[in-house]
Amino acid sequence: MARRYDSRTTIFSPEGRLYQVEYAMEAISHAGTVIGVLSKDGIVLAAERQATSKLLEQEIGSEKIYEMNDNVVAGVAGLTADANILINQSRLIAQRYLMTYDSPIPVEQLVRQLCDLKQGYTQFGGLRPFGVSFLCAGWDQKFGFQLYQSDPAGNYSSWKAACIGENFTNAQSILKQEYKDDDAAEGVDGAATQMSLDDALQLACKVLSKTIDTAKLTSEKLEFATLTLKDGRPSISIYSSAEIDALLEKNEAVIKPADN
Repeated sequence: MARRYDSRTTIFSPEGRLYQVEYAMEAISHAGTVIGVLSKDGIVLAAERQATSKLLEQEIGSEKIYEMNDNVVAGVAGLTADANILINQSRLIAQRYLMTYDSPIPVEQLVRQLCDLKQGYTQFGGLRPFGVSFLCAGWDQKFGFQLYQSDPAGNYSSWKAACIGENFTNAQSILKQEYKDDDAAEGVDGAATQMSLDDALQLACKVLSKTIDTAKLTSEKLEFATLTLKDGRPSISIYSSAEIDALLEKNEAVIKPADN
């Protein structure tokens, strides 16, 4: 009788695979799209809010974008209940560091400790992997603005632009084509050009319009947040419904280009 290699996270299949981890990643691929774009002025996070009943009262705050610390904000794709546990843990980690060293936690250190927790749930019996991926946008004095992606296996990597959730393959392809890198063509003054925050917001709107299966983008279906610097300190801004509608109206030409 064949063994159930997919029933436990601690048993490798003959091909060397951990099926429970792969199942968790598959669940994330059916979750709402989350996009992160790094710019010279800050970082943009944009997320697709899952469609719910019109009878449900609009909750206060965000559903897909969470503030981890004063210098870190995250977009999540996957099981919201799992995300809540990890977000709470990340806030505890950040506050413990602040209490010990009297300074904000470095972004990569926070992401690494969070991923260590996620990896532990793939290693011990009686546990299942967290069914959630993160896009963590942060700033610290040593490395400036940073964007990290993590998965249920506990891996994390640094990106200039990234996407998780549904249709991430198409979104990643668009980001690769449209992102303005440091290595772009030099401008008239000889300085290398790089994407501004407005360009990043425009790119996020364009990618969402091509990856979300909807006739029209509205604030009911989207969430936006930016991480910028104000007076040398990180500032997180989670957009209100009115601000999202204004942003979509401003970028209407990109979302729905005129027919030639």
